[in-house]
Amino acid sequence: MARVGLLPISDGRDFVHRDVTDHIARAATELATLLRDAGHEVVVAPEQVCSNELATSQARWLADQHVDLTILHHSVWTFPHFTMLAAEATPTPLLLVANIDPQFPGMVGLLAGGGGLDQIGRVHARAWGDLTDPAVRRRILAQVRAAAAVQGLRGSTFGRIGGRPMGMYTAVANTDQWMRQFGVDVEEIDQWEIVRRSEHAEQSRVTAAREWLERHAAGVHYDGDRLTPELLERQIRSYYAMRELIDEWNLDFSGIKGQPELTNNFCTMDVAEAFLNDPYDWEGPKDTHVTATEADMDGALTMQLLKLLTGDPVLFADVRHYHADRDVWDLCNSGQHATWYAARSADPAENLSRVHFHPEVFYFPAGGASVQHLAAPGDLTFARLTRLDGQYRMHVMRGAFETYDDATNDRLMRASTFEWPHAFARLDAPAEEFLGRFGSNHIHAVPGDHVAELRAVCRLLDIRYDGFGGAA
Repeated sequence: MARVGLLPISDGRDFVHRDVTDHIARAATELATLLRDAGHEVVVAPEQVCSNELATSQARWLADQHVDLTILHHSVWTFPHFTMLAAEATPTPLLLVANIDPQFPGMVGLLAGGGGLDQIGRVHARAWGDLTDPAVRRRILAQVRAAAAVQGLRGSTFGRIGGRPMGMYTAVANTDQWMRQFGVDVEEIDQWEIVRRSEHAEQSRVTAAREWLERHAAGVHYDGDRLTPELLERQIRSYYAMRELIDEWNLDFSGIKGQPELTNNFCTMDVAEAFLNDPYDWEGPKDTHVTATEADMDGALTMQLLKLLTGDPVLFADVRHYHADRDVWDLCNSGQHATWYAARSADPAENLSRVHFHPEVFYFPAGGASVQHLAAPGDLTFARLTRLDGQYRMHVMRGAFETYDDATNDRLMRASTFEWPHAFARLDAPAEEFLGRFGSNHIHAVPGDHVAELRAVCRLLDIRYDGFGGAA
């Protein structure tokens, strides 16, 4: 949740301020209550702004509280230079909020102050209206969540385990650009660290994890060759190696190259990637740690933004196949889907009861288990950061996962690679539009409608919003 600074702004004439101060206080309390009821922390400035000195001092005081977003609250007519001075005194994202009341023209103050900010190029958002109106509440809360996500990125570290996979330009980003635009550092770590550290994982923990998977999964399909208990334990050891690297290097999100070195000679990272992205493992509940397969930097950055926006596990998938007869996409990637998507349940046993661990296919001769399941149905928001001529843009669209009868599910999964996880997605965008301009083979998703938040994120990050279908 966000930490929000609330700065009530007033009229600069002392005799006017005296008569409206109670109204301003009541309006600020109503806004603070709305935010707190939504789960956010609210820090209110000690004094209402009624002078140029207070505009600067109160905004600086809020900035010292390390808030994610500063709300400049216009519940009455406000002197526009107060808005300008307050904005100058805080580096945080800004949201201008105004009540709509014919007796107290806060809307006029918002327009005057917002226009001044436009003139100097200071990015800000605006929300206005009756706080009891659900649409107004949604508008405000979308901006709050977006600001918290953007601020959550700044000062974070991405761990890239290995380099570019299989010649994929879309998986590699400019580290200077990341620091300048997102405030994210990149820590380069060799894949040998996974191999080396996995040897030191405590055997009792590894055994307990394997037995937990065997007990709770729909099936662990050992074949004596590509998948053996020893290979599954090697994958579990790789998971523990990653957890160790995350803790030691203080990594906020990660990507593992995997192919072809590890998948040819050690084991696949499917188990590690799936359970890092899950809100649990065999030892109990935990925070999800966004981890992108193929060390996909822009994929991981998209996923981290979606996680910070929603708190939900984030899907990573290849856009594997289009079933034109159904207008449905098969989103499928080797083991990468978090097992949470199998049932979207808080109970890992319910999710795992729909998950199979199959021997890896011929692409990965080192073997190990692929983490196979079919994503549960439900509405989602799909997104992907891509670059056009070096500049970032955010592809966004709505859609839903679907499932069918068992025979149809099986037939559709076998049309591509049965052993990998699948999600049958109906996108709110024509196939011609999607294939004509989508800038990656990877796509990401979270449950629910988060289009408004992603629009706000793009504005705060100076990224072009690029919506598809109904999200355009």
